[in-house]
Amino acid sequence: MTMLSKPELIEQLNNSPPLVEQMIDSTIQIQPNGIEMTLQSVHALQGTGSVAFDNSERKLPGTRKLEFQPDGWLNLKPGIYKIIYNEIVNLPLEIAAIARPRSSLLRCGVILETAVWDAGYSGRSESLLIVHNPQGFKIKHNARIVQLIFFTLTSQASEGYSGIYQNENK
Repeated sequence: MTMLSKPELIEQLNNSPPLVEQMIDSTIQIQPNGIEMTLQSVHALQGTGSVAFDNSERKLPGTRKLEFQPDGWLNLKPGIYKIIYNEIVNLPLEIAAIARPRSSLLRCGVILETAVWDAGYSGRSESLLIVHNPQGFKIKHNARIVQLIFFTLTSQASEGYSGIYQNENK
């Protein structure tokens, strides 16, 4: 695998569909080693979830969308939150991605957990935001929070992602 560089990312953004669409400002969000994703919404988890080997037993907890204040800020207490990004990711069969939180989050006592973006995935992704700081955390709507890093596979996937999250939140 090889990590895509900024010129390769820009080339992929010119494809149809683009690698990432609905960016707020690509001149800021495209970095030397990835694309920064921004915050669309924050949701509090409600209830329990479950997973097993057989996805027929999977149960996702409900959520409640939290509202940003009129000035765009949201005050979060310590805890866990589901977040949804503004951007839509469209991975071709030869590219997969992983994400890492921006270091400013870590310096504030906040982490962001993500899963692998499989080749062939398309959608507006979700991640888990965890506020560890006992004093809480303030976050603004559209904040840049994670950098998505793209890798070319050693060979094209024979089939792309086809799970229940395909085309999510579009």
